[in-house]
Amino acid sequence: MSKKVALAYSGGLDTSVAIEWIKEATGMEVFAVSVDVGQRGESLEVIRERALKCGATDAYIVDARDEFARDYCSLAIKANAMYEGEYPLVSAISRPLITKHLVKAARQFDCDTLAHGCTGKGNDQVRFEVSIQSLAPELKCLSPIRDLSMTRDKEIAFARKKDLPVEIKEENPFSIDQNLWGRAIEAGVLEDIWRGPIPEIYNYTQDPTLDRSVDEITITFKKGLPVALDGEELDLLTLIGRISDLAGKHGVGRIDMVESRLVGIKSREIYEAPAAITLIKAHQELERVTLEREQVRFKRTVEQKWGELVYDGRWYSPLKDSLDSFIENTQKYVIGDVRMQLHSGCAVPVGRKSECGLYDYNLATYEEGDTFDQLSARGFIQIYGLADKQTAARNIEYGNINRLD
Repeated sequence: MSKKVALAYSGGLDTSVAIEWIKEATGMEVFAVSVDVGQRGESLEVIRERALKCGATDAYIVDARDEFARDYCSLAIKANAMYEGEYPLVSAISRPLITKHLVKAARQFDCDTLAHGCTGKGNDQVRFEVSIQSLAPELKCLSPIRDLSMTRDKEIAFARKKDLPVEIKEENPFSIDQNLWGRAIEAGVLEDIWRGPIPEIYNYTQDPTLDRSVDEITITFKKGLPVALDGEELDLLTLIGRISDLAGKHGVGRIDMVESRLVGIKSREIYEAPAAITLIKAHQELERVTLEREQVRFKRTVEQKWGELVYDGRWYSPLKDSLDSFIENTQKYVIGDVRMQLHSGCAVPVGRKSECGLYDYNLATYEEGDTFDQLSARGFIQIYGLADKQTAARNIEYGNINRLD
C-alpha cells in the first residue's frame, strides 16, 4: 500500500478540511490536484500555496482550459446540451476532465487512493467516482465530507480548530462552482424556493433590466463548431471567453430552476452561462437550416439522452460514446453564419446563412420566381392521408366512432 492519496482540490472549505482530516484519520500523504478549467477568481498558484499550508505533501497544478474548451465544451455545443431543457451542464462537463487529471496525478505520485470533497446530497460525488471507476478501476476512493456526514458548521469548527488558512463566510454560505462554460450557485438563502435570487450572487452577468442597449454579433460555424466571431477567426477558448463577456453584459444566460438531482432530491439551482446559452441557441438555429427534417427531430431525442448521461456522471459510458458518434455524423453540413442580437437577457437569432443549407428561397417564396409545384400537393395529401381515410371508413361502417357528436 502506497499510503498516498491524490485529492481533487478546489481551495475551498470542503477540500481544505479534507486534507487535514485524511492525514489525521489515515496517516496518508495528501497530494492536492487543482485543475484550471477557466474558473476565474483566485489564481491556481494561490490555491497551490493554500493546499501546502493546509498540510498537503505536494500540490499539482494543471492548466486544462484549452483542453476543456476543445474536448468538452465543443461536444456540449454539438449536442445542444441542456439538462431538463434549461441547464447547460456547467459543472457536469468539467468533472470527467478533472477526474482524468486526478488519475494522471495519482499515477505520477504513486497514489493508490483518490479523494474528493463532495457531499452525499450532490451529483458530483457520482460524477467523480463513476469516472474514476471508468478510468482507473484499481484505485480506491475517499470522500471524507460525505462519509463523515460533515455539516458546514462542523467543517467551520474543524477548520478553526486546526487554524486552516481558508476564508470562512458564515452569512449567506453559497456553494459556488464556476468555469469557462458558466457558473453554478446554490445553498444559503437560495434554498427557499419562493424567494427570488439576490443580486450579490451574480458575477458573470449584469442585471438585464439595467441596460437596454442591443449588440449584434455574427458567429461562424464549421462542422458544428464556432470558429469565428464577427469574421475574426478564434480558437474555441478565446471565442467562448469573448462571447461570455459580450452576452454577460446584457444579462444573457441567467437560469433559476428547481432541478431533479440524480440522488433523488429536488434542488434549487442558479446558473449563469452567457456563452453556453448564446452558442447553443446559435448552433440550434443553424441546424434548423442544415439538417434534414427527420434527422433534426431524432437528434433532439439523442440530445436529451446525451444531457442526462452527462448530468448523471456517465461521460465515459458506452452509450455516451455511441451517441457522440451519431452527433458527430450530423455535424458535417452544419456550416455557416448565425447573426445574434443580445439584449435584455436574451440571445435571439435574427439572421442565418449556409452554403450547404437545405433552405431554398425559390421553393419557400410566395412571390414571383416560386419553383414549387403546388399542383403536386393534391396527390401528396391523398397518399399521406390514405391510411387515416381507410381507418375512418371502417370505424364508421361498424359504428365505432362519430367525431361529429
